[in-house]
Amino acid sequence: MTGIAEVNPELVDRFKSRFKLADSLFYPDLTALLKKKKPDVVLAYNAISDHLAVVETAAPLGVSVMVEKPLAMNVKQAQKMAELAKKYKIHLLTNYETTWYPSNQEAYLNIKEKSSIGPIRKMIVHDGHQGPKEIGVSKEFLTWLTDPNKNGAGALVDFGCYGANLMTWLMDGQAPVSVSAITHQIKKDVYPKVDDDATIVLEYADATGIIEASWNWPFSIKDLEVFGKTGYIQAVNEQNLRTKESGKSEYSIYKAKPLTTAYANHLGYLSAVLKNEIQPVNDLSSLENNLIVVKILEAAKTSAKTGKKVFIK
Repeated sequence: MTGIAEVNPELVDRFKSRFKLADSLFYPDLTALLKKKKPDVVLAYNAISDHLAVVETAAPLGVSVMVEKPLAMNVKQAQKMAELAKKYKIHLLTNYETTWYPSNQEAYLNIKEKSSIGPIRKMIVHDGHQGPKEIGVSKEFLTWLTDPNKNGAGALVDFGCYGANLMTWLMDGQAPVSVSAITHQIKKDVYPKVDDDATIVLEYADATGIIEASWNWPFSIKDLEVFGKTGYIQAVNEQNLRTKESGKSEYSIYKAKPLTTAYANHLGYLSAVLKNEIQPVNDLSSLENNLIVVKILEAAKTSAKTGKKVFIK
């Protein structure tokens, strides 16, 4: 690790103490850090609204960036970030926890390379938990996560992005024809500024995607269901899969194979990308995929607000 840019002194003190970090690692902002150091990549795991500023600072110096999901607040910001990445020839990647799930990677392999379920007809993704406050996230994280000017929305963005990311991957980088969405504020007293429940429907030419994102689940959940013409596969959780073939009465349940180092976590992946061992084109972290994710989320917010289907251009 080269350095940490953080303006909040309370947060700096907490992390210094918890991880026994030297004072010399901390800088008041990214500009100050990059004047002193030249890292290979910046990890921007901060408020979504701050991602553009990170790329504006790092890209002209030739420093690649990986942001925490999603890529940007809106399409305008995402496009500007993409232009900077192209101009300065840097990698601009997005990190999702579910990218490193062996179950999701094996499901993709079975669907795409082994054609185990035939052409995709319907995809359903459930993501969320009881709520960020309920599960005890840090006060700093909670502050921006529940601020529409920092996060863009509530559960719609926080967990809706996972389904948009996975479905774009499964649909070979194809954007949906249209997006429809319904949001709720079930816990208005807890989350007065943002939605805490969202259902998003993606319409493709020959398939439908349903994203169910919520801060109102009775437990934490991240799963992926895919129905094909001849079968079904579900990534039940990080490790386990459930499958069923057409005409069979029983499901098969098994554990996914471990992933290679390059796909086991974001740091292994970053290392492989920077060494040109992986070309991040249309994979889950890629810029191509995540530009579409931002389009889907922006359309979903518009649909939820207007009550109308939004067509993707």
